Amino acid sequence: MPEPQVSAIICTHNREHYLGAAIGSLLSQNFANFEVVVIDNASSDRTRAVVEARLSDPRLSYVHEPVMGLSVARNTGAKSAQSEILAYLDDDAIASPQWLQTLWDAYQTNEKLAIAGGKVTLIWDDGMVAPAWLSDGLAGNLGAYDLGTAVLYIDRPGLTPRGLNYSIRRTFLEQVGGFDLNLGRVGKNLLSNEELHMTKLALQAGWQVAYLPDALVAHHVSPERVKRGWFLSRGWWQGISECYQEQIVGEAGLKQFHRGGERLLRGLYKSVKFAADPAQRFENLVYSYGQIGYLSKAAQGLISPALTRS
Repeated sequence: MPEPQVSAIICTHNREHYLGAAIGSLLSQNFANFEVVVIDNASSDRTRAVVEARLSDPRLSYVHEPVMGLSVARNTGAKSAQSEILAYLDDDAIASPQWLQTLWDAYQTNEKLAIAGGKVTLIWDDGMVAPAWLSDGLAGNLGAYDLGTAVLYIDRPGLTPRGLNYSIRRTFLEQVGGFDLNLGRVGKNLLSNEELHMTKLALQAGWQVAYLPDALVAHHVSPERVKRGWFLSRGWWQGISECYQEQIVGEAGLKQFHRGGERLLRGLYKSVKFAADPAQRFENLVYSYGQIGYLSKAAQGLISPALTRS
């Protein structure tokens, strides 16, 4: 095979139920020259068998990464892939047929483009429907991402593309030393913000980040995530992730207590203000709970400045 123009990478951990469909959506792309690299991140289920059943397709390869961690797996994916353009798809997502073509076209027409991702819709499995307490804002925690129907260049990190539908130019990734191992999920913890951090670095260095509505991906909503407890946990880890990110860029210290305390009070006030609206009330409670996580990690940082995952 000729050297692929795009490397599609799936980092997976114990998702045998969804993985086959994710791989299938990539092998069905209408793009001519690409590879698919599956990084098995210390799975204990039938992940390897799911991939091996499809290895007759020469575009597909399997790599086992024993060290747990999404950022670890993403960096392994980059090292294993051949292309300059790296496109990351979650193991429980389905890429639209034009996904790789849309990404490729964007990078070919803009040499300053470092990161690009597209719209994400949700697939409600097993007849589930969105509960009344789920706001549009919290739906973003399930992967939903929609900035409209036009191409948009991101000018602030908070709008960065979702990691489940995410591409990056190898040149930029190598420039910043890969995905930061202090951010990103490890096992069952829900550390995040690695994409937000990348966008911040890209914008600071003069690169561009784009939202491409036609690079469409659909994301399965697993039943265990449609519970209030999962969102509270997600909010807690989001707060910790924000604290980690500030530590990484040298913004830690006593000022974090002012920021976190102010946000905690604002969230609690809004949860009371919107008491009659179950979705807005719960969204603000999740936000407040996340600030407690943020403050707890800030306090730990004062005691022990070294970053830890504890």
